[in-house]
Amino acid sequence: MKAKYIVPFAGLAVVLAGCSGDPGASSETEAKGQTYDWDMTITVGEQSSWYEGAEKFAEVLDKESDGRMQLNLYTNEQLSGGDSVASLEQLINGEKAFSYHSTIIYAGIDEPFGAINAPFLYDSYEEADATIEASALEAYKKLGDDLGVEVLGFGESGFRQITNNVRPIESPSDLEGIKIRIPEISLFQDIYQALDANPITMTFSEVFTALQQGTIDGQENPLDVTYSSGLTEVLDYMTMWNYVYDPLILGMNDDLYESLSPEDQEIVQKAADEANTVQKASNRSREDTQLEEMKKVMEVSTLNAKQRDAFNTAMEPIYDKYESVWGAEVADAVQPK
Repeated sequence: MKAKYIVPFAGLAVVLAGCSGDPGASSETEAKGQTYDWDMTITVGEQSSWYEGAEKFAEVLDKESDGRMQLNLYTNEQLSGGDSVASLEQLINGEKAFSYHSTIIYAGIDEPFGAINAPFLYDSYEEADATIEASALEAYKKLGDDLGVEVLGFGESGFRQITNNVRPIESPSDLEGIKIRIPEISLFQDIYQALDANPITMTFSEVFTALQQGTIDGQENPLDVTYSSGLTEVLDYMTMWNYVYDPLILGMNDDLYESLSPEDQEIVQKAADEANTVQKASNRSREDTQLEEMKKVMEVSTLNAKQRDAFNTAMEPIYDKYESVWGAEVADAVQPK
């Protein structure tokens, strides 16, 4: 029996209520397979690679199940008022079936999920891919089991870059005093405090307005998130430093997954594999074009190896603190292969 991480909420879990059909249906009806009407959320909008992956997921579910599995897609965390952490809690509690969430959001609930987001852990997408295939995915499936989420695989948000309205950021001292929006995770709080910045947590849905009004000076996100969300309209500077690799978990409520027949579990996994492949390919193919477009409206600095090393050195104490938080098994599983 898998252990469950329970998040308190009002009302009963409704994930199984998405199954249609009479409980007393005949064996002939059961043999044809149950029908499902499921909800899935993503943090960002329809212009993102996340949405492209979610659309592919819905398409394959429909095709492989002969229409028995229908998926309703909700962008911008519509089911949780724009709050990504609340959205993940809905997945855990069974208020919806699926979501794409960054491991950073998972780490806001269970810190070991943040091990793969350690600063300057991977030098390239290829290195991240090799590590995930060799050991990280298996480790995260175990973390998901304990949380109540079936980890169906990884998509990706990409390498995170920093943007702001104060000045170019090319050395650790350039971050001093800058109000940077970060996700609600202690790892990022410690990273930016170590760099003498002023980290401010807020939900992603509030970032555009906060930049517009000057409540924050900047934010950090992968290119696709920054670009597809229109944040370039309210930002002046960007630094390409690839400081954190940010994978997405295509997660399914674990109780729902366990309730499916082996055949339906196989369909869900096949759809997830195809969706993640499409999403990752789209995310990577967009980057060059997006970067060129962003250069038209922002001043973009690309750090060289020496400059990145200076930031890496400044963040070394983070590893000393968080290796015990992440646990030896997970920390080892995300080390580059």
